[in-house]
This record gives sequence, C-alpha cells and structure tokens, in this order.
Amino acid sequence: MTSLKISSPQLKLLERLCNAIAVSGDEGEVRKIVLEQVTPLADEVRVDALGNVLVRKRASKRNALKVLLAAHMDEIGFMVVADEGDGIYRFDRVGGVDLAYVAGKSVFIGKNRIPAVIGMKPIHLSEADERSRKVSLDSLRLDAGKGAKAQVGDRVGFATKFRRTGDSLFSKALDDRLGVATLIEILKHAPAHIELLLAFTVQEEVGLRGATVAAHALAPDLALAVDSTPARDLPAYDGRENVAYNTKLDRGPAIYIADADTLPSQRLIRHFAETGDALGIPYQFRQPGGGGTDAGAMHQRLEGIPALSISVPGRYAHTPVGLARVSDWQNTLRLIHAGVSRMTPALLKR
Repeated sequence: MTSLKISSPQLKLLERLCNAIAVSGDEGEVRKIVLEQVTPLADEVRVDALGNVLVRKRASKRNALKVLLAAHMDEIGFMVVADEGDGIYRFDRVGGVDLAYVAGKSVFIGKNRIPAVIGMKPIHLSEADERSRKVSLDSLRLDAGKGAKAQVGDRVGFATKFRRTGDSLFSKALDDRLGVATLIEILKHAPAHIELLLAFTVQEEVGLRGATVAAHALAPDLALAVDSTPARDLPAYDGRENVAYNTKLDRGPAIYIADADTLPSQRLIRHFAETGDALGIPYQFRQPGGGGTDAGAMHQRLEGIPALSISVPGRYAHTPVGLARVSDWQNTLRLIHAGVSRMTPALLKR
C-alpha cells in the first residue's frame, strides 16, 4: 500500500489554495485551481448549478463500492453592504467570523483585490463603557482609502499570506484548504477497486449547502468529510484542562464521534480506527461538541448515507490566521487513503 507523503509539491499547492480568496458564495478562485488539478486525473468532472466541483474516478471492476470524499472550497469572510463615501464601507459577516480578532486587519475587497483595513475607533479615544463592550459590526468599517471603487455585494477576504516555519503552517483558510489539497492528492493515488467520488463543495461555512446537493447528485454508498477542526490544546485561563473537543496538535487526524450535526456511522469510526492501529498511523477522537462538517448534510440525503468526518487539527479557527502541523496533515492523508484502500462492500454489512 502506498505511503503518501507531504513534500514540496503538496505544500506549494496548499500555498496557492490558501492565498486564493473564496468567501462563501464566491468560490471561483479556488474552483479554478481545483479544476486545473483534477481534470487530467479524473474520468468525469463537472461543475453543478451551485458551483460544486464533482469528480468521478471509475473503478477497475463493475459494481464497485462508491465512496464519496468531500472538502469545502469556501472560507469565512465578509460582504460589502453599503458605500458610505470616501472609501469607507459598511460590511457584514459571511460565516462564523469572530469580530474580536478583526480590527486593524488587512483585507482584500472583490475580484480586483482592492486593499483595505478593518477600521475601529482607537482605544485611547474610546469611552470607558465602549472599552468594556464586545466588538460589534456597528463599530467597524472597511477603509479602502479615498477613490476606492468597491461594490455592494463584493466579498472581502483576509489578506494573510501563507507561510511555513518548521513543522508549522500559518495561513488563513486552512479550514478547509487542507481538505481540498488532501482530496487532490488522494485522486492522484486513487484505489482501483472502488469508484472514487470527490465533491469540492461551496457554502459549507454558511450551512453545508453545497454538500447537500453534491451527495444527492453523486449518490454514494458512504461518505467522508475531510475538514479542519479546532485544536483545544492551549492552557485554560483558570488552569483547568480544556475538555470540549479535546483535540490537540501533534496527535494526528481527528476522527469525529459526534458533533452538532452528526452522529457518525459506527462502522466507519471503527474501520478508520482499526486502520490506524494496524498501520501505526496516529489518530485521535474528536470529543462531542459544537461545530459540524459536510457530513452533517451528506448523511441525510437519499435514503441515508453512512458518513464520517476526519479532520486535521488546527489552532485559531475562524480568525485571520490559523496554525496547523505538516505532520498532522500527512497523517490525515495517510489514514484516509489507507482507510479507503481497505474498504470493501462487507464494510456496509458490519
């Protein structure tokens, strides 16, 4: 069985994907890269009405197990909602952005990447009661400078650039460009005995919308969401251990046992855990908590689709910059590829 590795080509692709801006509903920059990568490798590639990229790699035999892997192309960000003149714009959130982290951050507006900053009244000009309040949208504006030509409806993405330091990756949109890059690599090494289906989905961050129609269209026997999950491994302010999620860096991929949208297939949980044990691939169980992935939509399509989520752990989710480990990404790729390679129709009868 092939042991996949993350090296320079995979890291360069991830850098391209992360530096692209694809706020939910405007995923074109990432979709273009995905189509460039998958078209030479797949038997069928199409873009559906919502913008999902749907890929099929046929098996070497008939009546093969149909396995769907999904990763979302979109990222959290903002949308311009009003022009207040002199390059100042009001905006709203697209997806679950934490406003506490955005004041003073550099962003790009629209397809022309108009540079701007998220402005807020300086703390030394704020009243005492303002300083104690949570940051609100009303207190923030996009400032693109006089003469800027942004339009209402333009998406706004963080201007953070990808970088690597040793085993650590720093970037915006690691959620879920890590998953997108993982699916592309698995397609390059597609197991011949299964029909491999890939869905590069849109609008996950605003309600798992792309996965809903993708799973219906591809009609798999089982489905796997490949995503990024928060690593809750920083010291708690009160000295107690963080137990929600309980997912940590350097411990390998996180296999979900429950989230806000899904109680995953027990058959698939056991299958991937047994695969990790057999091949010495480290993994961890993501404890029940909030959040969710495309699995939450896929498992409810058709007559029900057994589904599971496996994610790369990362810190600082839904902020201008996240942090993940190359080693965790590599072990996620290895576990998913090995688990899919070991799948047979008997898995559905367990």
